[in-house]
Amino acid sequence: MQAQAPQTPRWSARILLALLVVSSAGVARAESSVARQWNEALLEAIRADFARPTVHARNLFHTSVAMWDAWAAYDDRAVQYLHREKAGATDLGAARAEALSHAVYRVLSARFAGSPGAAGSFARFDALMDALGLDAGFTSTQGETPAALGNRIAATVLASGASDGANEAAGYANRYYAPVNPPLLPALPGNPGLLDANRWQPLALQFFVDQSGNAFPFGVPEFLGPEWGQVTPFALERADRTVYRRDGFEYWVYHDPGPPPRLGGRDEAYYTWGFEMVARWSEHLDPADGVIWDISPASLGNTALPDPDAFETYYDFDDGGDRGRGYATNPVTGEPYTPQLVPRGDYARVLAEFWADGPDSETPPGHWFVIANHVSDHPLLRKRIGGKGPTVDDLEWDVKLYLALGGAMHDAAIAAWGAKGWYDYLRPVSALRHMADLGQASDPDAPSYHPQGLRLEPGRIEIVTSASSAAGERHAHLADHVGKIALRAWRGPDHIGDPATSAAGVGWILAGRWWPYQRPTFVTPPFAGYLSGHSTFSRAAAELLTRFTGSPYFPGGLGEFPCPRDEFLVFEDGPSVDVTLQWASYYDASDQTSLSRIWGGIHPPADDLPGRRVGARVGKAAYSRAVSHFGKKPRPGAPSCRRVHRYLKKHPELRQWAERRPRTRLGAAVLRCLAEAPGAR
Repeated sequence: MQAQAPQTPRWSARILLALLVVSSAGVARAESSVARQWNEALLEAIRADFARPTVHARNLFHTSVAMWDAWAAYDDRAVQYLHREKAGATDLGAARAEALSHAVYRVLSARFAGSPGAAGSFARFDALMDALGLDAGFTSTQGETPAALGNRIAATVLASGASDGANEAAGYANRYYAPVNPPLLPALPGNPGLLDANRWQPLALQFFVDQSGNAFPFGVPEFLGPEWGQVTPFALERADRTVYRRDGFEYWVYHDPGPPPRLGGRDEAYYTWGFEMVARWSEHLDPADGVIWDISPASLGNTALPDPDAFETYYDFDDGGDRGRGYATNPVTGEPYTPQLVPRGDYARVLAEFWADGPDSETPPGHWFVIANHVSDHPLLRKRIGGKGPTVDDLEWDVKLYLALGGAMHDAAIAAWGAKGWYDYLRPVSALRHMADLGQASDPDAPSYHPQGLRLEPGRIEIVTSASSAAGERHAHLADHVGKIALRAWRGPDHIGDPATSAAGVGWILAGRWWPYQRPTFVTPPFAGYLSGHSTFSRAAAELLTRFTGSPYFPGGLGEFPCPRDEFLVFEDGPSVDVTLQWASYYDASDQTSLSRIWGGIHPPADDLPGRRVGARVGKAAYSRAVSHFGKKPRPGAPSCRRVHRYLKKHPELRQWAERRPRTRLGAAVLRCLAEAPGAR
């Protein structure tokens, strides 16, 4: 994924990623397969829609199904997924393009009708149909034309979606779930309203205060997709499913990871350790702290999938990241990687924003489609399914890749959100503020003691005292908060004047005002933390791409994304130097995604490692299921026509034998070959 970064004003990660697609494909983009062109249009529509990872994983999947069923209609060996109908054509390429385009156009038109960006998306869909020379106004499902076939395929896909458990007709609204905790008001200190420190808490970014000083929230986003475990999957099986019941509803959890650590439970120490690690890593978001890292694959990556119980040995609690040692040489070329020395604070901030996938992004499942498209564009890639067999054309590669990857992302959403709905786990902003309200858990004889509070650590987690808050001391700005807990952490959006020119930096803050490294208008996603969706999506994608391409490594052993100095970051100014994200393997990129969510303040380790393991199982199963649709294996005993004609030259009596036994497998094969090439008799 190499490209020259544009020298322009500040860009979001989403815009830079889109630009990279253009620059890597160059003028050849107009020659991309029709499937690729529709996938690009879909990704743009997702960027202009609400940030709904579950919904868009489903949209990506169903659109990929429409593409596949249209392509497979013209292939006798391919097995369609939803719409079972075969067709023939003299111009196979034109027929496939027409059927596929009408199918996708109808699906997208239905799915994005209520999008806030519908006007722009529909204009883009219409423009693509015009560019392909197709009539977007043709809606008939009658007849044998490719357009009518495409419309029938779309009708099948949309009808399936109407009864797949997503509750699309009601705008994907929840039917049973209700939060047990009142909303947190992030703009106010502490978390006084939390009722259950182990359950999810909604956020209220808008509120009003009455004359008595009471805050009343409004416009609180509901939990996105807590019942998504009941959506019809691609490759998940009944045997993978555990069914739980609460408040009259069955929560389906696939590849059940078991419960997360709980405050007040036997694993309370892991709960405290994990959320404190999120606060600790927040301290790393300062490029001026003097810590320099080599972020090339020479030093980072190449870690095995850890066991969830190995969290204390996998993560570097103090310095950040995992304990991967990188690669001595590029595993593809055998050459050493060039070191890239940058401030840790720049690397951590870039990671947090690059993988954030919040508003104005293609969301995590779409992000992996973008990466897959980059891989497909790479000149070193040989397009052989599974890394074996003949090289296929761009259209066949794309429709098969999209079916497999779409299925993996769809199942990852079902598995992750099934767990989110049932386990209903809170986010770091809720947990850390709650523990800060309780006090410190280190010294029963010191002020503000509570056994479930934060553990004190000099220089990082301290009690504000009269001495520490005296003029010129480290807590001087917190003099009105003696007895409360202070953290050394990222100082939050209140310390950013203009995001284009200033950064919050790291310093001492009240723990009750801790803020994740996110936009002040976003804070944290509107759904439970456990399992991490990013970890599940990314590991599933890494497993899928490894199997689909036949290699765990990016083409040439290096995937790259440039993040130019003072242009890339959106939350605040930065990075302070040019940073290029680099990965040797798809697994390295996936692991980096997971770590970014800890630096971003969105997930503790307890959300991460189980998500990776569930994602691994999802990706492997999705690839196997997709391959089962790619082509029926020839039945044994049916020789090729070349072999038949070669044998007939030596044994002409075979023809008479076949005519007497036309219903046998061999007899039918001989007669078919004779009919196809009578001159070869």
